[in-house]
Amino acid sequence: MDARVVDRSTGAPGLLDRERIVARAGFNRWLVPPAALAIHLCIGMSYGLSVFWLPLSRALSVGQPAPAACPEMGLLTALVTTTCDWRVSDLVLTFSIGILMLGLSAALFGGWLERAGPRKAGLAAALCWGGGFLVGALGVSLHQLWLIWLGMGLIGGIGLGLGYISPVSTLVKWFPDRRGMATGMAIMGFGGGAMIGSPLADMLITRFKGPDGAGVWQTLALMGAGYLLVMLCGAFGYRVPPAGWRPDGWTPPAAKNRMITSGHVHLRDAHKTTQFWLLWAMLCLNVSAGIGVLALASPMLQEIFGGALIGRPDLGLAQLDAGQKAQVAAIAAGFVGLLSLFNILGRFFWATLSDRIGRKVTYATFFALGCVLYAAAPWAAGIGSQALFVLFFCVILSMYGGGFATIPAYLADVFGTQFVGAIHGRLLTAWSTAGVVGPFVVTAIRQAQVDAGVQGAALYGRTLLILAGFLAAGFVANLLVRPLAERWFMRPADATAGTAGASDPSGSFGIGRGGLTPVAVVAWAAVGLPILWGVWITLSKALILFR
Repeated sequence: MDARVVDRSTGAPGLLDRERIVARAGFNRWLVPPAALAIHLCIGMSYGLSVFWLPLSRALSVGQPAPAACPEMGLLTALVTTTCDWRVSDLVLTFSIGILMLGLSAALFGGWLERAGPRKAGLAAALCWGGGFLVGALGVSLHQLWLIWLGMGLIGGIGLGLGYISPVSTLVKWFPDRRGMATGMAIMGFGGGAMIGSPLADMLITRFKGPDGAGVWQTLALMGAGYLLVMLCGAFGYRVPPAGWRPDGWTPPAAKNRMITSGHVHLRDAHKTTQFWLLWAMLCLNVSAGIGVLALASPMLQEIFGGALIGRPDLGLAQLDAGQKAQVAAIAAGFVGLLSLFNILGRFFWATLSDRIGRKVTYATFFALGCVLYAAAPWAAGIGSQALFVLFFCVILSMYGGGFATIPAYLADVFGTQFVGAIHGRLLTAWSTAGVVGPFVVTAIRQAQVDAGVQGAALYGRTLLILAGFLAAGFVANLLVRPLAERWFMRPADATAGTAGASDPSGSFGIGRGGLTPVAVVAWAAVGLPILWGVWITLSKALILFR
């Protein structure tokens, strides 16, 4: 079916049509990244959904000394019960469903996105993600877990996938001179969404909580409506460059760097190449290592350093009283916040650096430096150096985030820009795989060590060495990435058919490089101020680490 929506009375492209959003002379390309950030800051709240689970686990017993528990309740009963409080384990499955749907929807709808354009995809993402929150609010109000799974898991997960990949192909076409920086800016927003959304949700829950309710459905409804509005603003802010557009004074770098192609590989052929699966393995291994650490960051710090975190190095975690454990838990929460901040900053820093040193060198740095730091972390724990341990993992998490932000530009370098959004969508199945593999490996090895009686600094030593092995394998995969053979690229006539921006560069069409204008300042302030607020909240919580 033709992706265009045509006004039948005039024959002109419809409001959501890709042809309707081709930029005209005088447009400022620096208005596109804030539109992408607006969407990514909203869907990034997927990482912060855990803020809802504990309040929801007492949704029917607010103010009561004990939860309305049903010990014999099975999963099917939990989905429809109106008399039993939900278990946290059942609620957490909402997140798992969402991440699974992110990978599946990104892979399934990537080709449609390239045809339909970023505005239509952004609109669909807004309706799914914001609407998913509203369906979730209804589920909480009616105390129906299946509605929460449907809204925030299934429908919201589709919004995650579409929202995540919608800016990629647009930004790499607008910033052929700074591919890494452009995609890094947008994907930084995904990492920062929880940094803003989690404290906001906590404030709203506190505001709405009362003797008759946990305040969650009101919070979900308000945030869902807000996300819908903000994401719609982002979707309608998208523009695509004219066919053949390029910035003033810029020439394609393919002649200087063999790893950057000037051709385009069709979506139907990308997954047939060895390079695609090498890049898939690289992303999966990098994410498996990083997400495994994120899954156990808080207990890892507490179990390794125990009483040393509060000036009592003579006491292990099990020897602390309730008050001391609360102090240690607060410090560990600051550690998690600091890791999240470095995850976000790394997305922009490493992706921008990759524009200068190349994507292959950047990923080689991730794997080589990460391997060394994972292997050195048990040594830092063994000598009792909290500062070195925290520093090592802050750098590690910056490269975890940097891997997400750099991979779209790496794909554009290898496969060209015409189908990069769809190819990126298919590659994100590596993320879904890593989301299962990483936490499973880390928790399984940790449990084996606990069962063997290992405690303290040695508890995570084997785990971290195995994660270092993941990165060593990723280093080898990155070394094997080579430029594609000429036979994989489309003929020029095929590459120019049907997709704006796919033809050979021919000029700036009066658009140029853009710059700082009053409208750009307002757009950047609209997304920048919430980010700064989130950073301030995160840093204020992380300062407890250094007291």
